[in-house]
Amino acid sequence: MSDPSTASNRLPHMPISMFAIVMGLAGLTLVLQHAERAWGLPSGIALTSVVIDIAVFAAIAVAYLSKWVRYPAEVRGEFNHPIRLSFFPAISIGLILLATATFRMWPSLALAFWVSGVVLHLLLTLTILSRWMHQTHFEIHHSNPAWFIPVVGNILVPLAGVPLGFETISWFFFSVGLVFWPVLLTILMYRYFFHAPMPGKLMPTLFILIAPPAVAFIAWGSLHPGEGLDDFGRVLFSFALFITLLLVWQMRHFIRLPFALSWWAYSFPVAAMTVATIQVAGHTGSAFWNALGLILTVILSMLIALLLVMTLRAAGRREICQPE
Repeated sequence: MSDPSTASNRLPHMPISMFAIVMGLAGLTLVLQHAERAWGLPSGIALTSVVIDIAVFAAIAVAYLSKWVRYPAEVRGEFNHPIRLSFFPAISIGLILLATATFRMWPSLALAFWVSGVVLHLLLTLTILSRWMHQTHFEIHHSNPAWFIPVVGNILVPLAGVPLGFETISWFFFSVGLVFWPVLLTILMYRYFFHAPMPGKLMPTLFILIAPPAVAFIAWGSLHPGEGLDDFGRVLFSFALFITLLLVWQMRHFIRLPFALSWWAYSFPVAAMTVATIQVAGHTGSAFWNALGLILTVILSMLIALLLVMTLRAAGRREICQPE
C-alpha cells in the first residue's frame, strides 16, 4: 500500500480549486446555447457540452469526496487556508451553472441542481463571511479576486432561479451579491494600489474581476424579462467591458506565466463577458456587438481547448495535485 505522504499519492493534494474547471466548462456551454439562438449553431454541440459538464462535475466531486473521507485533515487545512477557503463555493456555483445550462431541456434535473446549489451556497456564504469577520490570521496580502466567489457568486442565482419560478429568492441572492461586490472591489483595489503585487500563480485570478459586472448584467436581464436594455444594465455591461479592456491592456503580464490550475480563472469570466455581449447584440441589433460576441465566442472556445490540453498534459506529467 502506498504511503499517503509520498508524492505518488496525489489525492491528499487535490485542490478545491479544481471545481473552477466546472465553472469554465459550464460557462462555455452557456455561450454555445446563446450562440444557438443568436446564430443558429447546431443544437447538438451545446447538448454534448452539457453532458460533458455534468460528467466532469461528477468526477471531480467524487474525487474530492474521497479526499474528504480518507484525508479529512487535508480538507480542513484547505478550509482554514486564507486563499483556498474562497474556492469551496465553486462547488455550489457549479451546481447553479449546471441548473442554468439544463433548465430548458431537463427542468426537473435543473431544479435539483438549483435547489442543492442555492442551499449549499447560502450556507457557505454565511460560514465564510463569519470566518472573515472573526478571523485572527488574515492579512491584506491574502486578499485576491477569488474572494468574489463566496459572496458575489450569489448574483448567479437568478439565471436559473427566475425561469424556474423562484423570483423572490433570486432577488434575495442577487441583492446580497450586488451590494457586497463594491465592498470587496474596494478592498482589492486598495491591496493592488498600495501593497506588493500578487504572486504569479495567482495572477490569472485578476480575470475574476470581469465576472461580477458581467454576470450582474445577465442576471439583471433575467430579473426584468422582456424589458430590453435599460440604463442600469448599460452601466453593468460598460463596466464589465472596461475591466476586460484593462486586463487585455496588461496582457504582457499574463502571457509569460507558466501553466497552473489557476489558469482556469480565465475561462468563466470570459464566458460571462461573451454571454453579456451576445445579449447586448440581441437587444440593440448592433452589427458591432454581434461581431464582438462572435469573436469572443471563438476566443473562449480556443481558450477552453487550450486549458483542457494543458491540464491533461500537466496531469500526465504528475504536475497537478502535488504538495505546495
